[in-house]
Amino acid sequence: MDNLTHSLVGAVLGQMGLKTKTGLAMPTLIIAANIPDIDAACAVYGQLSLSMRRGITHGPIALILLPILLWAAMIGFDRWQTRRGKRPENRLPIHKGWLLALAYVGCLSHPALDWLNNYGIRLLEPFSHRWFYGDSIFIIDLWIWIALGLSVWLSLRRERAKVAAWTRPAWVGFTAVCAYILFNGALTGVAERQVAASLDRAGHPDALVVASPPPLQFWRRDVFWRSGNRYGTESYSLGTYEDIAITGTPTGMDDPRVAPMVATSPVAKAFLFWSRMPVAKFDAGGRLILSDQRFGNPLSRGQFEVIVDPKLEPGP
Repeated sequence: MDNLTHSLVGAVLGQMGLKTKTGLAMPTLIIAANIPDIDAACAVYGQLSLSMRRGITHGPIALILLPILLWAAMIGFDRWQTRRGKRPENRLPIHKGWLLALAYVGCLSHPALDWLNNYGIRLLEPFSHRWFYGDSIFIIDLWIWIALGLSVWLSLRRERAKVAAWTRPAWVGFTAVCAYILFNGALTGVAERQVAASLDRAGHPDALVVASPPPLQFWRRDVFWRSGNRYGTESYSLGTYEDIAITGTPTGMDDPRVAPMVATSPVAKAFLFWSRMPVAKFDAGGRLILSDQRFGNPLSRGQFEVIVDPKLEPGP
């Protein structure tokens, strides 16, 4: 998910009452909710970073060590402010046990959210390079922004007004988002099963079926499928899908020109390591264009497309 969503999750956890457990609880929760994304620095490698993101910093070793490092940094910061006489008087004392627990709570919320969309996350890196996908929530979800942002704002407003039940809006927002996530997960499952049944009847019994929520329209799914060397896209809306004839388009991945060109291109290899539903095409100049069926929207296609020019690539 995007970093605003991760930050709002950290903030709502704090407003649910966790920030009363120790000093520096709120910044710890918000930073911890974002800290696995330190791998964003690999963006300097351009499209090579597709195979680097959501890997080692989202795996079990990092999820054990990162909260400890953050915990130590927060304790060091509190002591540094104390020595300089800059520590805020109204800050709660540091409770080391609670501070470490909140660092873990915030950090573990990150892969849980990232798993929900269809970009993918390697939850077991470095022990396994397998990608995991939830296919339930769009990577930037406006409805989650609104629910979490509103609940944090109302909770803070109540807290400043010294209302006794100031945590209630945060709990309501958190519960609503959890229900929204469960609903979307169930809808994805229904869409994939119905399209898979249509594919089975059309002679594609072992097709890979991936339902992806479009932006804003959480009640709809773009359902991508591929069987053998053919692929296609179906549209599903809550309760309105009709069984239709499904044919499909060649993926192009079985073209004998693809493998030799990929072998000479590190970027193409990285792309195929990440890609779940790759598609290969050749332009008039003989260049190989690799894309991913999940990200065929014109707004996102350029970020998820690799062009291999045989004239520019080194020989084997």
